[in-house]
Amino acid sequence: MEELVEAVRPRYVRGSRSNKTSILGEFVAVTGHHRKAAIRCLRGRRRRSRKRQGRPPVYTPDVVAALRRVWEVCGQICSKRLAPFLPGAVALLEREGEVRFPPDVRARLIAMSPATVDRLSRGHRDGGRRGRCATKPGTLLRSQVAVRTFFDWADAAPGFFEIDLVAHCGETTAGKLVHTLSAVDVTTGWSEPVALTNCSQGVVERALERTRTQLPFPLLCIGSDNDSAFLTWAMKGYCDTHKITFTRCRPYKKNGQTHVEQKNWAVVRQLIGYDRCEGLEATAALQADEPPDPYRTDERLQEGKFVDRLRIHRGGF
Repeated sequence: MEELVEAVRPRYVRGSRSNKTSILGEFVAVTGHHRKAAIRCLRGRRRRSRKRQGRPPVYTPDVVAALRRVWEVCGQICSKRLAPFLPGAVALLEREGEVRFPPDVRARLIAMSPATVDRLSRGHRDGGRRGRCATKPGTLLRSQVAVRTFFDWADAAPGFFEIDLVAHCGETTAGKLVHTLSAVDVTTGWSEPVALTNCSQGVVERALERTRTQLPFPLLCIGSDNDSAFLTWAMKGYCDTHKITFTRCRPYKKNGQTHVEQKNWAVVRQLIGYDRCEGLEATAALQADEPPDPYRTDERLQEGKFVDRLRIHRGGF
């Protein structure tokens, strides 16, 4: 291609208008170029690179790194919650010796708006791992369990709970795996996670009993999704025995379990992560009153890769 251009260019430059037209036509037919592109090639002109217009960037890589550090320390919360408290959070972290920022970086960091925080942190968010859905819809007792919507919690008092199961399944839901029964009080936000070896009827009932006995107020109502682990005769009988109102959310509605879903991330996933946990020892480690020794060489515990991340207090978390 370059040899052809070098051979045709002298004739094209010295030729008359009619000669240039014929030479250009032949060149286009041979190369398949657009006529304007062919003219630029034969004239020997190249596009000059355009320099970046406008003012220099305000948020340089060191400012982005500082934002990412503060954002991770604050639990990767959303920009609407993080931006108003950036000045106080940065001051607190510097006072405790967690971070040290130059004055210019600090000034630009605490002046960020929520939209800027979103834009600069977009590339650092968790782009892969998400929990797999292990909910198996149950139809056995749908007609006997009242449907509850989001607005039905408007007059809720302490003791009205939403419950859900979180599967610690890793990349697949096959086989026996550990679940967490997450119970969240709608009014106070009180959270009671309990680790389960499996999600059979008896295990779920015993976990709910443990949750009920640990609460500082009586359990008055529970609202679950349409999982077959909840819509059972055992669960309905337990609620009738202890005078607990049993409701379920509407199927396939994302806002049906908002209170417990947010705790599934903030409490369970932030501490345990998305790795696979299975077996009695993993359940005991999650439910222990004291965190397990991270230097244990137990193979089944080490397979879960969660021992060094556990910060367990009352209720297993």
